[in-house]
Amino acid sequence: MDKILTLNNGIAMPALGIGTFMISPGDAERCVCEALKTGCRLVDTANAYVNERAVGRAIKASGVNRKDMFVSTKIWATEYQNPRAVEQTLERLGMDYVDLLFIHQPTEHYMDGYRMIEKAVREGKVKSIGISNCEGKYLDDILARCEIKPQVMQAEAHPYFPQDELSAKLNEHGIVLMSWYPLGHGDKSLISEPVFAELGKKYGKTPAQIILRWHLDRGFCVIPGTSKVEHVKDNFAVQDFSLSEEDMEKIAKINKNKRYYYRTDEMLRSFAKMKPEYETE
Repeated sequence: MDKILTLNNGIAMPALGIGTFMISPGDAERCVCEALKTGCRLVDTANAYVNERAVGRAIKASGVNRKDMFVSTKIWATEYQNPRAVEQTLERLGMDYVDLLFIHQPTEHYMDGYRMIEKAVREGKVKSIGISNCEGKYLDDILARCEIKPQVMQAEAHPYFPQDELSAKLNEHGIVLMSWYPLGHGDKSLISEPVFAELGKKYGKTPAQIILRWHLDRGFCVIPGTSKVEHVKDNFAVQDFSLSEEDMEKIAKINKNKRYYYRTDEMLRSFAKMKPEYETE
């Protein structure tokens, strides 16, 4: 049975979806189509992934009722002061609203971007607000200055970096953590940890499936991405079991506090100038 999370605004969001980071438009369209056939109802994209049009085509071609889907995307840093950023995002997706809209990076003017999304919520163009990569002081600043509290935080999370401290803080505010790099950016050392092989035998699942289930049992939303259609079904075959408390404790022991993505202030400054080359068709 599909796991559903209730956001702090009362809206229901699937706990498992498909991500499209670093996936070409053609592969994104194919994989999103396959995911929708498999029963997926959460699709995540972003301005900066430059595959929003492809994702929109896949959703439209699926035949799935838009009301039964949950679509999330992200406003890129160079768009925070563009008064038409939300409308242009919707145009690329071919939709009149999105279920969840993030600010993508806490660059200069990120609160302008956040306020733009708050305005879009009031206008009915956006249902829920997300913040991506906004840990630490940025989260504190947003919570202190926002008029509408964010519903979702997108951040790196996996068994090598379980985000225990961030998760506890988000829980205080009813904010859901949506995991990216959920399999450790494909790190073979993580996936090859003996605990996942052991639990895979116990549940009849692959090590990657055990890791995805770990995210769900932590209460996270997880959006594994793939450019290979044959991997899509495997990523969604994780909703027919749960890990025991003992299993979760075993996995907790491999925490290395290890990130795969380290963002610097210099990177943030460069993001503020990095204009995506959007798809034209």
